[in-house]
Amino acid sequence: MKVKLPEPFTFEAEGNRAVLLLHGFTGNSADVRMMGRFLQKNGYTAHAPIYRGHGKELEALIDVKPEEWWEDVQNALQHLKDQGYEKVAVAGLSLGGVLGLKLAYCENIQGIIPMCAPMFFDNEEQLTQGFQYKAKEFKQLEGKDEETIKNEINQLLEESKDMFTQLGRFINEVHDHIDEIYTPAFVVQASQDEMINTDSAAYIYETVESDQKDMKWYEHSGHIITMDTEKEQLHEDVLEFLNSLDWS
Repeated sequence: MKVKLPEPFTFEAEGNRAVLLLHGFTGNSADVRMMGRFLQKNGYTAHAPIYRGHGKELEALIDVKPEEWWEDVQNALQHLKDQGYEKVAVAGLSLGGVLGLKLAYCENIQGIIPMCAPMFFDNEEQLTQGFQYKAKEFKQLEGKDEETIKNEINQLLEESKDMFTQLGRFINEVHDHIDEIYTPAFVVQASQDEMINTDSAAYIYETVESDQKDMKWYEHSGHIITMDTEKEQLHEDVLEFLNSLDWS
């Protein structure tokens, strides 16, 4: 069976306010699509790229480096600027939050919203399990039998070890530069997050040098908070933060 692959999106709104929405590791633009539509209805143009190797079979991730995802995010920010949006805020889920934090200390952005963003690479086991789950899900959609799926996943795990090493290195690099962020920040963390060390949220909140910063925990949500039970509340909180920024 042919699987319909997700695509990047740009949801345009009137005015000069834009938000770059960044998905997580092994995720895609669907992770942030509902937030994008909500923001569009409330006067914000929302753009979500899909990083190289994402949004397709997980084998495509093996040879991609975090530096290439970083390039994709920089290009996505430039895309909005090329469309005339001089001021752009960034909201990122998981790895997208890490990439967004790097944007906050490397580029001039209006505000940063890291959502369940890992700052400590001490969760390789959980990441690997998530990686396996996503791979199995995709292969089932393709109509492959269980034996084939099992063999392909074992091979995938063996071949992806270097990628996980590089991912850990990238997270640690961003971790070490958080104190260079002066951009307004709203740190979002799910209490039921099973994928990352939730101490990450407090580390980000306490370490950024922003004069304007806030942090909120969502008691009933898991790692993919943008699609969980408290997503409507998250949307409202993100909107409130965005509205508090200086867009003039």
